[in-house]
Amino acid sequence: MDGKNLNRSITRMAHEILERNKGLDNVVFVGIKTGGAYLAERLADKLLDIEGVRPQVYHLDAGPYRDDVQIEGREREPLKDLEIVGKTVILVDDVLYTGRTVRAALDALMATGRARMVQLAALIDRGHRELPIRPDFVGKNVPTARDEFISVELTDTDDEDGVWIVG
Repeated sequence: MDGKNLNRSITRMAHEILERNKGLDNVVFVGIKTGGAYLAERLADKLLDIEGVRPQVYHLDAGPYRDDVQIEGREREPLKDLEIVGKTVILVDDVLYTGRTVRAALDALMATGRARMVQLAALIDRGHRELPIRPDFVGKNVPTARDEFISVELTDTDDEDGVWIVG
């Protein structure tokens, strides 16, 4: 996926989010660091272009909540300054694979408060789920082998926008 197609996917996802939620009232974005955080910002910017309203965007480090990776020195804490009670949270990740990162992010959200609803947006869904997690909004489904890797590059951190299968 080149930069043009990546931007097209983000635009389509933004329109789908608007349609499903009948606007942006009480909608907040929570991007899973690192790639999901940048994508959440881009989706919010795209919604500003389309609708004239930019939802709040928060960045979430799901690492401390993972059950499959031990991370020393990072505490499980509610997200500071994030008010999700009664709101629709759009949880954003760059690549959805086993579902374990999303599960960890959901644990972090639940420790923060009770959202009215949580919807999942993923730029790439590569399959191979280990948990019953399904995205509400998908940029592109990319079937992969387990030994392959999806590389999402964004100009926020890389030289160009694009998605590649490596491996």
